Amino acid sequence: MRVVSLVPSLTEAVALTLPGALVGATDWCSHPAGLDVARVGGSKYPDLDRVRALRPDVVLLNVEENRRADAEALQAAGVPVRVTCPRTVSGALAELGDLLTELGAPTEPAWLRDARRAWATPPRLTTTRRAVVPVWRRPWVVLGGDTFAGDVLRRLGVVNAYDEHPERYPRPTLAELREREPDLVVLPDEPYRFTADDGPEAFPGVPCALLSGRHLTWYGPSLAEAPALLADQLSRPVLVG
Repeated sequence: MRVVSLVPSLTEAVALTLPGALVGATDWCSHPAGLDVARVGGSKYPDLDRVRALRPDVVLLNVEENRRADAEALQAAGVPVRVTCPRTVSGALAELGDLLTELGAPTEPAWLRDARRAWATPPRLTTTRRAVVPVWRRPWVVLGGDTFAGDVLRRLGVVNAYDEHPERYPRPTLAELREREPDLVVLPDEPYRFTADDGPEAFPGVPCALLSGRHLTWYGPSLAEAPALLADQLSRPVLVG
């Protein structure tokens, strides 16, 4: 099996589970450390000629991470694609198990078993918090409803203030975000790299939790350590003003 992954979390999953199967990945595929495979450009704009030249048996894509046009172009060229779209933690765990079996994994990897156990009884905040969750600024973009990251937070005791919004990634103004009067602002370090100096100052007087974007949004081996790590980060918000 020759696999090209255009999804960083799936790149990590395949590389750790099926050594040698992965022949190509995007420039943004940073895990596992020291990954030595051909690089095919970005997730949004991969070099499709380079992908095809690797003669993959399958190319892994994600509905949010990649463009439909690239999936269709690969299919038109006769390249099989596998498109993922988990919206919940349980859905991600199930989809990962099915995908790895399809790719030839003889048994379920230890990291996936660990992830199932970790999410069976995840730690929760002692008090449920109502939060806004920006994932970008200039313009502001936040998590809406029906998102994988939203389900991750829900299981840890954080209610998304935009969970009922009809759009999955609304673009409210900063004034609108403040008008929601959240108990907490969740600021991940990807896709936008929010930091203690870039983000909390926009929400004076509101606790801001700085989270690992990889553990909040990736569905792969990071799921095993995500509950404990994110719960710890959520319990230590910063306050400006």
